[in-house]
Amino acid sequence: MSDGDRIDALVGDRIRGEPRNATEDEEVRNFDKLEEDAKRELYPGYTDYSILKFVIEMLNVKVMTNLSNKGLDMMLELLTKVLPKGNLVPSSTYEAKKILRDLGMSYKHIDVCKNDCALFWKENENLDKCLVCEAPRYKDTRGQGQRAKDMRWYIDKRVDNGIMRHPADSEEWKEFDLQHPDFALEPRNVRLGLVTDGFNPFGNMNNNYSMWLVILIPYNLPPWLVMKEPYFMLSLLIPSPHQSGNEIDIYLKPLVDELKELWEKGVETYDAYRKEHFQMRATLLWTIHDYPGFGNVSGWRTKGYHSCYTCNDEPYSEALESKIGYINHRAYLPMEHHWRHSRLHNGLSKKRKRSLELQVEKIQEKLDRMPNIILGKHPSNKKRQLIGEPNWSKVSILYKLPYWKNKKLKHNIDVMHVEKNISESTYGTLLGIEGKSKDTNKARIDLQNMNFRHTLHLKRRPDGSYDKPRAFFSLSPNERDGFYDFLKLVKYPDGYAANISRSVNAKNGRLSGNFFQDLCLRTLKRSELEKLEERIVLILCKLERFFPLAFFDVMVHLTVHLPREAILGGSVQYRWMYPIERYLGKLKRYVCNRARPEGSIAEAYILKECINNWPLYIDGIETVHNQRERNEDFGESSEGLIVFSQTAQLTGGRRNDGNLSCALLDTAHWYLLYNSPELEPYLNEHKSTLHNPTGEAITQIQRQEFPKWFREHMNRLKVSESPEATKQLWSLANGPKPYVKEYTV
Repeated sequence: MSDGDRIDALVGDRIRGEPRNATEDEEVRNFDKLEEDAKRELYPGYTDYSILKFVIEMLNVKVMTNLSNKGLDMMLELLTKVLPKGNLVPSSTYEAKKILRDLGMSYKHIDVCKNDCALFWKENENLDKCLVCEAPRYKDTRGQGQRAKDMRWYIDKRVDNGIMRHPADSEEWKEFDLQHPDFALEPRNVRLGLVTDGFNPFGNMNNNYSMWLVILIPYNLPPWLVMKEPYFMLSLLIPSPHQSGNEIDIYLKPLVDELKELWEKGVETYDAYRKEHFQMRATLLWTIHDYPGFGNVSGWRTKGYHSCYTCNDEPYSEALESKIGYINHRAYLPMEHHWRHSRLHNGLSKKRKRSLELQVEKIQEKLDRMPNIILGKHPSNKKRQLIGEPNWSKVSILYKLPYWKNKKLKHNIDVMHVEKNISESTYGTLLGIEGKSKDTNKARIDLQNMNFRHTLHLKRRPDGSYDKPRAFFSLSPNERDGFYDFLKLVKYPDGYAANISRSVNAKNGRLSGNFFQDLCLRTLKRSELEKLEERIVLILCKLERFFPLAFFDVMVHLTVHLPREAILGGSVQYRWMYPIERYLGKLKRYVCNRARPEGSIAEAYILKECINNWPLYIDGIETVHNQRERNEDFGESSEGLIVFSQTAQLTGGRRNDGNLSCALLDTAHWYLLYNSPELEPYLNEHKSTLHNPTGEAITQIQRQEFPKWFREHMNRLKVSESPEATKQLWSLANGPKPYVKEYTV
């Protein structure tokens, strides 16, 4: 396909993607202009580049090289002079972007009251003052079908065998399908996750400025695409000198309104894979955020004695000298466990029993009794009533979604921040790092107040100062130095883990980095998570016997609820903040105009969205989709089927040839057959011949029967000398040899 044909396809998909009843004159004019730009020569007599293709490639250069608007303006001005007279080179970056706006890639600016009371939106769009506080309104003066196919991966390619690899394997997803079977019947309906986080766009914490963003993540995509940046949908940018807090609901109104419409009515959408229109609906699975953000979105205050949302009105927290501690994890042990009667934990035995289940009905009962709250930071609203029992500050705007109240997992506890806080507390306490250690003088006073662990009590000297006995878990200076020296020598294979040696400074005793290996596995089983839930309770109870009570803050306590969330929501890597935090770093680099950082980010984001779609229609442009691998292999490759065109560079020393077991050989063969795109017609043909009276998963049946069927089918074609039975297809059907060459690493 020529570049001209691909440009025509880009324009055609854009037009087909519009609702068929869109007949407004302005839209018709935009489509006509877009089609005209796709055919107009860059200058008379030059047919290789149209004006549309030229603009696309120039803006791609701008994004890939982080070129400023001024730099691109100078390049366009030079090209206008160099190229023959009559050329159509845009005069500026602004004019170039205007051409792309006809592709429908733009954003809408919505004004908000300066006190965060209401939006100037819908029926209030033309008001000059806020309806709530009457404050004056601010005047702002400043590939074809592949992704559609990927959106069906969870239904077409996912293997449902009881192992959680994807959000579609989670209990929350499956329970939602049972409650809403009409939604589940259309596999192209979209499941979304909502992420919110705040950051300083200037990278300078001395600058008092906070920007909050809201991102939507589509979960229909296969695992290798779900949490990737090109598929993040930046839905809201909330600039403010201060955090939005509970007033984030004011900003979420447009988004919730659209989500409600997508649930109830849907929107007519063009499926580029099946070449048809359909009514697409969408639902929100859950929200992702750090713990303060958890409170802003959910309406549950994450401070005080009731800071744990899952424990709700039955917390096990106590007041300590410097903080509130969660030091009663023995309540989660079986009633017959001998640690319940031990006095080594907090000097008392524990008789109460606690469940880790979250009672959705109980939460809904309390929210039903909540009074209406007026949101906003107007001075008259400073003494806002603290509302519902025991720790509710509002009813989240997400409850306006019809399906929201029945969900078990509404808001995720972020594993990344829990992991970070526990790692810092653990290493800080063991290594005695100032400012990070929980073994402080106040922690020793806690032991005195509770009258246990007498050997660790502070000893008063004659001069009035105190002697602090060394705890057995703390390392001596020599042991600490040896530990740091060991870490500085640790090396991992490239891409396996971060370079921990760069995070170690033996002089000031600083260390960063840790992980929850079992919880963060890429594949999870419910039985293993139930065991992990029991293990975490035992680990916390064991730590309570030795560690300072101040160690057990709410972030440490939250670990006890993480396995249960994994049972409901599936693999952790689809519900944590790691990719979002990396994305925030990229957004900071988009800020060119420090007076209007939100405008810089919005403009750069729209341009990036355009570039993410262009590779589907135009070849020969380097983008995030086709960049070379960081470590590219340059081995030999052959033409033909994708599986035979892969390259691999052999490393290490050659060892003797080895033999694969029959089970491993069958697994490898099935993987190639199932994931080779050229074999999809054969897989579909075989699927149509299957009968499934037992209701067994169709993929499991194909795994057992398709290799034999495909081998016999290819052999028959080979005997009849059919050109369909190519050498590569016949080889793939008959499977690999069991002999492999082994190399040392």
